[in-house]
Parts: sequence; C-alpha cells; structure tokens
Amino acid sequence: METIKNYVEIHKKRFLEELFDLIRIPSISAIEEHKDDMRKTADFIKNSLIEAGADLAEVKETTGWPVIYGQKLIDDSLPTVLVYGHYDVQPVEPLDLWDSPPFEPELRDGKIFARGADDDKGQLFMHVKAFELMNRTGTLACNVKFMIEGEEEIGSPSLKEFCKQNKELLKADIILISDTTMIAQDTPSITVGLRGLSYLEVELTGPNRDLHSGLYGGAVGNPANLLSKMVASLTDKNNHITIPGFYDDVLEISDSERSDMAKAPFNLEDYKTALDIEAVVGEKGFSTNERTGIRPSLDVNGIWSGYIGEGAKTVLPSKAYAKISMRLVPNQDSKKIDTLFIDHIKKIAPEGTKVEVKSLHGGQGYVTPIDFPAYRAATKAIGESFGKQPIPVRSGGSIPIVSDFEEVLGIKSILMGFGLDSDAIHSPNENYPLFNFYKGIETIPLFYSYFAEEIK
Repeated sequence: METIKNYVEIHKKRFLEELFDLIRIPSISAIEEHKDDMRKTADFIKNSLIEAGADLAEVKETTGWPVIYGQKLIDDSLPTVLVYGHYDVQPVEPLDLWDSPPFEPELRDGKIFARGADDDKGQLFMHVKAFELMNRTGTLACNVKFMIEGEEEIGSPSLKEFCKQNKELLKADIILISDTTMIAQDTPSITVGLRGLSYLEVELTGPNRDLHSGLYGGAVGNPANLLSKMVASLTDKNNHITIPGFYDDVLEISDSERSDMAKAPFNLEDYKTALDIEAVVGEKGFSTNERTGIRPSLDVNGIWSGYIGEGAKTVLPSKAYAKISMRLVPNQDSKKIDTLFIDHIKKIAPEGTKVEVKSLHGGQGYVTPIDFPAYRAATKAIGESFGKQPIPVRSGGSIPIVSDFEEVLGIKSILMGFGLDSDAIHSPNENYPLFNFYKGIETIPLFYSYFAEEIK
C-alpha cells in the first residue's frame, strides 16, 4: 500500500493535468458536429494507454463511434481483467446554469468542475493511471485488457455487435467497471444492481398545421393539452405505473432483503435539503432508496410543443412531443416494455389525433452476485483503501451494455465506482472530488492483487 500511496503522491499533479487535457475535448456522442472531437478523444485514450505501459493499443472502428482496445498480457497462468469505460459525455445544455465553462475544468472546493469530470472521464482515467502505476512499480498482478467505447451516453448501439465480432480478443475472467457511485467518502459501497432502461419519444399530431388559438381554440383538440393529459395518466395517485402488463415480470424483494437494504446510511432530511425540495414523491409503500433501487419508474425527460420563444404567439400547435424514460428492474425485458408502452399510448390517444413512437435506446438491468471472487477482491481492496468495509447497494441508474457483456462474452462484471450522488452527472456543474479521483487510483491496484489471489 505504501508503494501505491507514494507513487500517487509523487505524480498526482501530472495525473490531474493529463485528466484536464482529456476533459477539455468536447466528446459529445449525441451531436454529429463533435465527430472530430470524438476521434481526437479516442486517439488521446489510445496514446495514454501506450504511455501507461500497454503492449498494444488501437482505435478500432465500429458502425458508430470507435472503440479503443488495449492490452498488457504478462503471463498466461494469471487471470485477465477487462476494463470497460466510455469516453463520450452528455450534452451540456442549459449552458447558462454552469458556473464555469463545461469543457474548461476548474478546481473549486477540492472538486473538479467540468462535463465528464466524473461520468466517465474522471473514473476511466483512474484506471489508466492505476495501470501506469502497476507497470512502473512492477506490481501488475493480472493480465489487463481495455475496452473503452464512445457511445454509452446514447445507449451503446454498436458495442454489442463489436463484442460479438471480437469474442476471442475480449476473453477475460472479469470485467471491471467504474461508472457508478458510492454512498459517501466515509461510507464506501459496491453497486450490485443496475436498473434497465426503456427510452422512447412520442409525437402526437392533431390538425395539419398550427392554428390561431382564438379562431380555433375550444373547437379543435390541442396536441399540447392532450399529450399532457396522456402522460399524466401513465401513473396513478399512488405513483403506480398504469400501463397494462408493466409489472408482470417485476420480482418482489423479500422482507429480509429489504431489511438489509435499509441498513445503508440514508438521511431523508439531508436528501431533501441537498435537492432543495420539501417532499419526496414515489411509489406508495416503498422507501426512497427502494424506489430507486428495486422498483421501476416512469419519467418525462422532455416535453415540448407550440411557441416557446420570447413574447406571445397565440398558436394552437399541430404537434406535441415527449421523451419518456422507464427505469426497469432486472427481470423486466426492455423490448417487451417498449411494446407495452407503444400499444398503450396509441390506445389512449384521443380520437382525431395520430401517434408516432420512436424507441431511442434501452437495455436490461443487471445484478452482480456477492459470493464470487471479484466481489470478494473488490471488498478487500476498498476495505484496505478506505479503512471501512463497503456496503452492497442497488443503483437506480442504468448501464445497459453490462447485461450484454454477460450474454455475449459470458463474463460477469464488478461495478466498483467512486462517484458520489452529489457529483451532478448529466447536469450543469458536474464535478468530481479530488479525494475520490486519487482514492480510486489507490484502490484499483489492490483489486488486481486480491483478484489474483482469489482465483489461484
């Protein structure tokens, strides 16, 4: 441990400068005009892996944005760790809510503020620097492979096929991922469950053009009004989702498991204060942590129609739109949920309107066992690094490709994330504490060492 700490202390300034260089590249996968930035970021990651000691690192083409593959194979008798991460980031809007430019990283109050600081450039770069540390100090205990994609923020549409085409190349004993959170700096945790995702866009059309709201208001159905009512009807007064068949595959968690989940530290008043809200809302009969960990949800991610510019325009719009995401528990199938949603939304559309629904992306949930070597290794590593044993938690977030990894590659994943809920990922002022960045670099080499011991 002293060797690790000493190396991090000596090189911490350089680590941070290199991370800042990576963050400055606006690799927004959802926006085509950033295609050159995506390529530039891929090359940056490739070069970083080579400088860190990889024997091979290359940018591999896919049907979408490229994947960076790297490897360091030291001994066939040792286990192989496949590190997964992503170099793409979310769009930055609304820009006016940022306290500093999103791609000009800034240190404030011991935190890095920038888009991608946590999700996932900061967490990904911990692995690159931990890999460098192990190579430079002669402490690398496992073979290592890297698979770093550029499409996670748009649903990883190309990665499953990439895995199918490269099964031999990607052979490993475990997939190590840092793209999740822990409870707190003094309460480490390991994510053992992810929710799945079904994400769709609804378009409701009424009249064949925008109409004068005085001449036609009250006589013609207004798509903005109608879609709002349709969306509101998707949950009832108990915040139970009303789509027929939606809960058919939801596994009910036992009382004992719910009791174990309740042991995780959580203060509802602090939670509300941090969000500046007076009350929480969710499915009746479940706690806040249960609502985000073991129960599905349905939320509007965006809704728009008509005139939203400055001043007034008395228009009855022709169309209205909504983007809707449903977070799913592991036993629910996202494609089945897509079908149930589409059938239902068309059924409840008022007479005289037309509905079109696009499935944007989705994927299955995932549950990690807590009785296998990688989990034990992660527990030992975090326990040694943080001085406290980690708590297993289920996350409300989704990484849809994780279930595909197990399906296609036959490899389980360990979700050893170092972010915090307060890091504002996907939001203005995304940030990542320096403590977590450096602590991640310290912890990852310990995982390799304990994993090698666990599967001897």
